[in-house]
Amino acid sequence: MDYKVTFLPMNKSIALKPGATLLHAARRAGVKITTRCDGKAACLMCKVNVDEEHRAELYPPTDAEKRKLGSLLEAGIRLSCQAKVCGSLSVHVPEDPLKAAIRKQLERQQQEDDWF
Repeated sequence: MDYKVTFLPMNKSIALKPGATLLHAARRAGVKITTRCDGKAACLMCKVNVDEEHRAELYPPTDAEKRKLGSLLEAGIRLSCQAKVCGSLSVHVPEDPLKAAIRKQLERQQQEDDWF
């Protein structure tokens, strides 16, 4: 049985088998999730957010996730390289920090330009 994973805010979906990681799903769906450790739970760059109603659609956190994320797990943060799918769900992918900084700077410049 395949499950559907939808990545937000880009609204891209992919069907995959149970036990696949969210990182694997993202790569197959063409969604960029940054990682440096190649899925070994070392770099913490592949964090995603899962809404409370979808958290049961992932297998419980691995020991590596528990050690690395601690209380962030309670807020729905998971490591996409470790979180394995066991149902259909939606996942929020945070904006890349560099892109976010550039976007904010451009917004500030636009606001300043609006004053003239």
